[in-house]
Amino acid sequence: MDILALLAQGFAVALSPLNIGLLLLGCFFGTLVGSLPGIGPINGVAILLPLAYSIGLPAESAIILLAGVYYGAEYGGRISSILLNVPGDASAVMTTLDGHPMAKRGEASRALALSAMASFIGGTSALVLMTIFAPLLGRVAVGFGPQDYVALMVFAFACLATLVGSRPLKTLIGVLIGLMLAMVGIDGGTGVMRFTFGIPNLFDGVEFLVVVIGLFAVSEALLMLETWSGKRIADVPIAKGAVKLGEILRYRLLMLRAAVIGFFIGVLPGTGASIASAVAYGVEKRLAQGEDDRFGKGDPRGLVAPETANNAAAAGAMVPMLTLGIPGSGTTAILLGALLLFNVTPGPLMFEQRPELAWGLIASMYLGNVALLILNLPLVGVFARLLSVPRAYLVPLMVALTFIGVFSLYGATFDLGMMIVLGFFGYLLRKMGFTLAPVILGLVLGALLETNLRRALSISDGDWSILVSTPTGVVFWIGAALVAVSPFVLKALAHRRKIASLPVKDDE
Repeated sequence: MDILALLAQGFAVALSPLNIGLLLLGCFFGTLVGSLPGIGPINGVAILLPLAYSIGLPAESAIILLAGVYYGAEYGGRISSILLNVPGDASAVMTTLDGHPMAKRGEASRALALSAMASFIGGTSALVLMTIFAPLLGRVAVGFGPQDYVALMVFAFACLATLVGSRPLKTLIGVLIGLMLAMVGIDGGTGVMRFTFGIPNLFDGVEFLVVVIGLFAVSEALLMLETWSGKRIADVPIAKGAVKLGEILRYRLLMLRAAVIGFFIGVLPGTGASIASAVAYGVEKRLAQGEDDRFGKGDPRGLVAPETANNAAAAGAMVPMLTLGIPGSGTTAILLGALLLFNVTPGPLMFEQRPELAWGLIASMYLGNVALLILNLPLVGVFARLLSVPRAYLVPLMVALTFIGVFSLYGATFDLGMMIVLGFFGYLLRKMGFTLAPVILGLVLGALLETNLRRALSISDGDWSILVSTPTGVVFWIGAALVAVSPFVLKALAHRRKIASLPVKDDE
């Protein structure tokens, strides 16, 4: 009953005229961004973050706007995946496997409508789980000491290094780059200047917005220009249509399984929607019982499962950010940084100290799912037409928005130059196969890790054993160790099974 009462207060916040307007704007903009191949939710949030901060929005209004962009982009990613066979972002890769074959055989309308319903059911189911589990996790985390937070962040980094991407070493290097960026500026404990090179503009550190815009938006513009041919992406047919209620009910158990899988995978730091969609797709293929050969050829089950899971994972990734202050994905890392910009510290105390923000955000996500369903079913033709916008217009507009936002916020040409330098650096990292989300996670968590480590050592007079002095901390350290060695163990077991499956030669 307490949760329902707090959720009702959250709806009162989310239904205010300003917040409902910002929510609809964020959902619409997010769907547009998500439908454009390669941009994704991270860049969408990064583009609007300077605007949300510079115009002086209240913290709860700004985070509602940015969260609308986040899950709106998760919805939009399916449009280019189905119509063009080009994923809007990494989480929509699995959608192409059966979504595009459906479109090729003339079922684009059905595929788009069915995926929209799957996204709605996945997101709403995950929000129900989030409403139940987030306050419980927050109450447990209230008792965390600084040593527990140090162990928790190490666990998050371990999960990130082993679960994001196919190259854990590059992911770990990305985290270290983010930690180095977090150390730039004057040390708050000793007053020592770190990595400032005598430049006064760096005494306060590198601005979070400058790093986000440079690494994501500017590098994305450079990548788009690299592949620009002066032609349109594609001539996309306008698709309209609906899906019958009976077909939705036919896949109800599938959606429930995918939603639960997506939510709990999304809660794990560093996993994200791409892993959730792949796992859900694999589970349904295994359960097909002799019909798995239809997957990849336009089977609706291969479309519904990943779309349900990736939207459930998007909601799940919000849980550790809100309750522990640990982002569950790259986009929630930017949302975490946005909260810090507004002097709001995410974590267990936020539900007690800023309930209007925590519950207003959760309530807005319920409303956003409904708004996105209403937007996506009749307006899918509008979003499809956006795919045919020439990059000659798209790229300059995206860059102009980011430059105007950053300059209006800080008013210093140094920040613009820094943003360009970081943009080229991000471009080089992406060309070398690095994922940029770990850099942002390292940047956001670096300051929190240093602060909590300093507090823990101050309490113990420099005794490092305090880091393993609580049961919670020990659990996180053991979890981090298990996660770190698991890839090597699994690889060794797979190698052993491969050797065991080889035929034995008969020497006789």
